[in-house]
Amino acid sequence: MEDLGLIHQLIIPLFGYNITLNVEVIVMTWIVIIVLLCFGFFATKSKGRLPGPLQVVGELFVKHLYELTEDALGKELSKKYAPMICALFMFLVLSNWLGIIPHLEEPTKDLNTPLSLGLMGFFIAHYAGIKAKGLKTYLKDYCEPMFIMAPLNIIGELAKVISISFRLFGNIMGGAIIILVVSYLTYNIITPPFLNAFFGMFVGTIQAFVFTMLTVVYIAVQVK
Repeated sequence: MEDLGLIHQLIIPLFGYNITLNVEVIVMTWIVIIVLLCFGFFATKSKGRLPGPLQVVGELFVKHLYELTEDALGKELSKKYAPMICALFMFLVLSNWLGIIPHLEEPTKDLNTPLSLGLMGFFIAHYAGIKAKGLKTYLKDYCEPMFIMAPLNIIGELAKVISISFRLFGNIMGGAIIILVVSYLTYNIITPPFLNAFFGMFVGTIQAFVFTMLTVVYIAVQVK
């Protein structure tokens, strides 16, 4: 239990300031990236009319996420944003599953990961809104239904980043704490692994899907 909250930090002095990096999160994130790159390489290495198992899994991910993106954004915009949505979901779901493996941790258990992805979705959504509507119409929307509502509309947009980020972080961190507490309070060799599989596979997949779909919805709201 003494390991709860323990963070391995790398402190880099730079121009009189200290840059603090979470070593575990960086390592785990690179593990996820390398696994995804290997998956993409081997899934597309020998494409054929009779697809292999990896190609089938890859095509299922791409097909269904592309269809969901197309339903929200339309055919034209989905060609631009569907690859990003597919990559986002696959990164999140693998990150959330990583904690199932002993001695590995979920990168999404650190607030910096979901917050950075939430900010990425925020900027992409508003960039898409400006490009689709034009800057004048985009700014005018913040003054609806009257100009005094502009501050509240801006706060509402910023709140989306906090909401989407803390939802993912809270669920993944909460699951990790529950598993840790149960593991120390019980001597049952079945319950902790069962909880680990439940929070990793089921809750992790649901939260990755929710985060991804909210990102799509935020983009759709801005472009329409």
